[in-house]
Amino acid sequence: MVEARARVVLATLWVGSLWTIGYIVAPTLFATLEDRGLAGTLAGRMFQVEAWITIACAVMLAILVMRAGEAYESLQRKHLLIVIVLMLLCTVISHFGIQPFMAELRASVPAGGVMNAETAARFGKLHGASSGIYLVQSMLGLVLVLKLFRVK
Repeated sequence: MVEARARVVLATLWVGSLWTIGYIVAPTLFATLEDRGLAGTLAGRMFQVEAWITIACAVMLAILVMRAGEAYESLQRKHLLIVIVLMLLCTVISHFGIQPFMAELRASVPAGGVMNAETAARFGKLHGASSGIYLVQSMLGLVLVLKLFRVK
């Protein structure tokens, strides 16, 4: 019973932090701060912290699901682990694959300067891909939380 609650609490904290940072905090930064560069820097830092939260939560939750014994049927356990791995994969692709290129493009702009059209277009494509991955991860998070409530 304690482990079942731990799984639900861990998943809820993980998914809640994804949703809070991605859909409340980051948009609020851009809506509130006049300096879009600063807003982007702060949002980027928060997404970086979120990536490490995701890695830690995914590993801990996968261990808890594998140790769940009779709480889940084999197929349920497999589905949960697939969702956890897919969520982790979203973070790995976005944080370690896309974000470094975005940071490189941002770093190429002098302080107080603006991106030229070509750089802005490349940044926009990368940002769009990253946002799409984040949306997929967010929906997988909803699936994860709902599946965790399906216990024998």
